[in-house]
Amino acid sequence: MLDYNFNFDGVIPVIVQDYSTGEVLTLGYMNREAYQKSIETGLMHYYSRSKGRIRMKGEVSGNIQKIHDVMVDCDSDSLLFRVDQKGNACHLGTRSCFRKIGTIEQGKNIDYSMEVLLDLEELVNQTKTHPRSNSYTTELFNSGGENIRKKVGEEAVETVLAQGKERIIYETADLMYHLAVYLAYEGIKFSDIMKELSRRNKKSL
Repeated sequence: MLDYNFNFDGVIPVIVQDYSTGEVLTLGYMNREAYQKSIETGLMHYYSRSKGRIRMKGEVSGNIQKIHDVMVDCDSDSLLFRVDQKGNACHLGTRSCFRKIGTIEQGKNIDYSMEVLLDLEELVNQTKTHPRSNSYTTELFNSGGENIRKKVGEEAVETVLAQGKERIIYETADLMYHLAVYLAYEGIKFSDIMKELSRRNKKSL
């Protein structure tokens, strides 16, 4: 890696620009690992300062950013990536995160709350690697695969038998949690499921 000037937090600001149009899409941050992953895969990876983790752009939404080239500024303390943007870059559903001051346009206002699944996945996997006392997740992992599968089945039944919107939401949340534990137990990521769904969508077109 070139000798970039990462700041005291170990991150560097990254401007992302559409390769074809020159439109500025977003401003993010990378640490050294996120930069390396981006270069190795050809896909943009960012470092979340608030959550302290690396995330590939589009791993949930499918709005990936394929890297064309990368530039560094004169002080080597910020980077410019030019990318092919699939879909929208902004989590609000617009092409770019930037908009004229005073406007209220927010595109389709897409709900990106499914990213909560990634937070859940990370917590479950951390608990799998580092068991915690008084943790229900740890108890599930310790109970073994057969019991974990049984719990998923039980939660699925409770979900389809639930009556009323609020109860269905509640039971579905239970089901998704237990499913997250089951997938972690089997070493499967949500991104693996998303790739399969994407493959099916492309096949059906």
